[in-house]
Amino acid sequence: MSDRVVPILATPFGRLALPGAESLNAALRQRFAERAATQPGAPGSNPLCYRSPDDLFEWPDPKVQELAQAMLRGVYELVGEISALEEAPLRALTLQARGWYTIVRPDGCVPAASYPLSAWVAVYCVAAPEPSPTRRDSGMLRLYESRLGTMFQDASNATMRLPYSSGHYAWRPAPGQIALFPASVTHEVALVRAAGELVLVTARVRFVAPGQTGLSTW
Repeated sequence: MSDRVVPILATPFGRLALPGAESLNAALRQRFAERAATQPGAPGSNPLCYRSPDDLFEWPDPKVQELAQAMLRGVYELVGEISALEEAPLRALTLQARGWYTIVRPDGCVPAASYPLSAWVAVYCVAAPEPSPTRRDSGMLRLYESRLGTMFQDASNATMRLPYSSGHYAWRPAPGQIALFPASVTHEVALVRAAGELVLVTARVRFVAPGQTGLSTW
């Protein structure tokens, strides 16, 4: 591709694997199932998709705290790769996060959403069913394109090459993997069309500079 054309207004999407996540995931899945059986879900929960209240990172449970710290370390790491801030100024920022877990059962999904008053969304996969042999998009995280939504479509721009092509992006959750993307991006989890449960932990995150005031509470 010619160096006369450069990408602008790019949307970052980060991916990171947590090492040694198998035992942590097994413990988390058990704790989440036990809590979901006794605690009402957040508004919008239904029998096919249980979403916990967003106080997950406040649980005193050691395994939950282990995951919370690992996810937030991952957020720092991924944001650091795209930020112009050096390591010390970045670490001087206070990271605020609200987290929850979601259990998506067969034929369930997570409706489309974006998050105000947040900078980033981090999604961690605790468990995932095998891919569906008939539905390639089963349980995939979809991120929706909006940058070119008002662009006139003709034969020239309908066939642009990556990274300029218009279209949505899909990521398949895998146990031990974290995805990170801007909180303004509308996203959803497609219908799970396979046997087994998809278990995700989601955090919405923002960074607060020293002395910064005026942010509304979540």
